[in-house]
Amino acid sequence: MPASDIPTSASSSSEPTPRAAMRDHAIDHSQRLASPAVARNRDVILEVLREVLAESQQVLELASGSGEHAVHFAQGLPHLEWQPSDASPRALESIADWRAETGIANLKSPVELDVMAAWPELACDALVAINLIHISPWRVTAELMLQAGRLLPAEGVLYLYGPYKRNGEHTAPSNEGFDVQLKSRNSLWGVRDIEVVIEEAERNGLLLDKVIEMPANNLSVVFRR
Repeated sequence: MPASDIPTSASSSSEPTPRAAMRDHAIDHSQRLASPAVARNRDVILEVLREVLAESQQVLELASGSGEHAVHFAQGLPHLEWQPSDASPRALESIADWRAETGIANLKSPVELDVMAAWPELACDALVAINLIHISPWRVTAELMLQAGRLLPAEGVLYLYGPYKRNGEHTAPSNEGFDVQLKSRNSLWGVRDIEVVIEEAERNGLLLDKVIEMPANNLSVVFRR
């Protein structure tokens, strides 16, 4: 995963993502942010979501960042109500502006949500987190799994996207370099072992459904309640 794929608002934790490291930029003199990474991965992620969210109705997206993923997925999955969220006020402004600009009927107004704080009461049968768990402390992943186990109904979906190690080893030299870069920015960040993530999910009643190879040495990891 290249360093430029770091999203606008990554961690939804009490430790903010360094804005100077981001490649996103404001556009059209509005509140909208634009991320080059989104243009590269949104279509391949959407194809996976069409399959894994086919039976879902209400999706809560964590760490929605600029809001571009939310716009693209809500437009491509009109059977869903797509609820974006983020801990960053700047990200929330961007999401709201993208929503106002596009006028997509099934894209809901963004809500403030910090994974490590009290979660707002939101109904959902699917959770989506893109590029979250490697750009946040491990305790964010643990809390995410705890809340997913609490909130999701039977057969509810947790979808994760990003780079992972397998059996303690990086899957590509680029991911290893990305891991070093992440840890240089924050020693609590880093590419996670997928086996450890699966174990944490299982402790909270979530079972691995499938792992899908994605471009740029990323994975789609799907759990079900």
